[in-house]
Amino acid sequence: RIGIIYMIMGLWGGILGLSLSFLIRLNFADPYYNLISPEVYNYVITSHGLAMIFFFLMPVIVGGFGNFLLPLLLGMPDLSLPRLNALSAWLMLPSVVCFGISLSIGSGVGWTFYPPLSSFPYSGVGVDYLMFSLHLAGLSSVLGSLNFITTIFSSIFFFINTRVSIIVWAYLFTSFLLLFSLPVLAAAITMLLFDRNF
Repeated sequence: RIGIIYMIMGLWGGILGLSLSFLIRLNFADPYYNLISPEVYNYVITSHGLAMIFFFLMPVIVGGFGNFLLPLLLGMPDLSLPRLNALSAWLMLPSVVCFGISLSIGSGVGWTFYPPLSSFPYSGVGVDYLMFSLHLAGLSSVLGSLNFITTIFSSIFFFINTRVSIIVWAYLFTSFLLLFSLPVLAAAITMLLFDRNF
């Protein structure tokens, strides 16, 4: 099932984020000795935040649990659009690969990976790989949100039963919020990407 693939990718993202978190805490262990250089520390912080949000929370909570819980709570055999669901899951793999490439090169300065700050110490393609990775992760989330909304609204149980589980309502509202917010984020990242390169 696609939910298991989401869980495996989320587990990988969680291990990556946890290792980056340990690296940050090891750097704080001795205030007089820096384990890693300040530049490396800056993009470790950036990558840690993005890994935990886009590659751990989103695949596990939305993709993984949503694929198992939502059809079960609505009394349906599967989500309404299984091919869209599969496309959403498999877009995570190139997104994670691009994220790993950006992590190995250097993905930004501090909490911001936006230009012009990010172009000073890292003039290479690390930031571009990171932005492309976020585009793919955002597209995957939008496709998953469309699938969840379609599944909930196509369920007869949702309209007949007045005692629908709160989890179904939570997935519905979260899917609408993702659907409205992620294109704005993608447009902002696209403008920053063009501002960096042109």
